Amino acid sequence: MIYAFLATGFEETEAIAPIDVMRRAGLTVKTISITGDKVVVGSHGIGIVADALFEDTDFNDSDMLFLPGGLPGSTNLDAFEPLRKLILDHDSQGKPLAAICAAPQVYGHLGLAQGKKMTCYPGCESHLEGAEYTAALVERDGMMFTGKGPAASLALGYEIVAYYKGEEAAAALREGMMYNDLFQ
Repeated sequence: MIYAFLATGFEETEAIAPIDVMRRAGLTVKTISITGDKVVVGSHGIGIVADALFEDTDFNDSDMLFLPGGLPGSTNLDAFEPLRKLILDHDSQGKPLAAICAAPQVYGHLGLAQGKKMTCYPGCESHLEGAEYTAALVERDGMMFTGKGPAASLALGYEIVAYYKGEEAAAALREGMMYNDLFQ
């Protein structure tokens, strides 16, 4: 199970596009509200209905934790102590973490960026404490998946699909979604 966390002020594209890509590939993704309300309003005023509330979810089946960016969404994720504890526990088990835009700062603040190649939204790299900031559109270093910003949303989804389903599955999905046409 991949859990995607939604906080007030999340970047809608960075949440929905990767989740859509992952679900198209047959991965099970569950959206989790940390707000106490299933309807979470993003940074552009779009309300999204989460699948579940944080406090009602048992995360024992987690395969990956995914943090969409946006402001103040990323700051709100970072300030939510139960999520911080979950991330540290998840990481201690050697399980994958993913984040995009400003959200990699959460991993940086928790000391999980140390020695990793990572990317994030320009200007947020100072929060990737101990990381090698690459400025790549998408970066994967071991179990850490990061994306630069809204334009990286689909690419991050494909990278996660490639990890779980193989590069052939990701390539077929890119082709089917006409992603490759962007580069012609």
